[in-house]
Amino acid sequence: MIFITELKNKKYAQAFSEVKLLEKIKKFARNAGVKVVYGALILFYTLQEHATPKLAKSIIIGALGYFILPTDFIPDFIPIVGFSDDLTALIAALVAVSLYVTQEIKFKAKDRLHVWFGEYDEEILHDLEMKLASSQATKR
Repeated sequence: MIFITELKNKKYAQAFSEVKLLEKIKKFARNAGVKVVYGALILFYTLQEHATPKLAKSIIIGALGYFILPTDFIPDFIPIVGFSDDLTALIAALVAVSLYVTQEIKFKAKDRLHVWFGEYDEEILHDLEMKLASSQATKR
């Protein structure tokens, strides 16, 4: 992705790669939880879309790079709160790029959650879904 070199925060942009993202999710999926992984997957699938503009892709790469780096504001190894800053960064990015998140992207993310987590309570995703829907409604 050529535009990665144009990003302002090179630290997070350099931390991002598809391989690193999938490794991080697989390693920490249970600790991070369904909601964090769902947010990361939505961003990842939105990034893959050709119709997603360059600015939105740069926001996504920054957020996913932050998620991948283990040395963020709250270290990921701290039980319970270790992924709270990651979730905040993912939600902020989701709100910023919400216009480009389609139903198909959400379905793909949920399908992947079922592969990795098996059955899970869909209610866990309700807050995140509501923030995304609210952001999409105000931008349209």
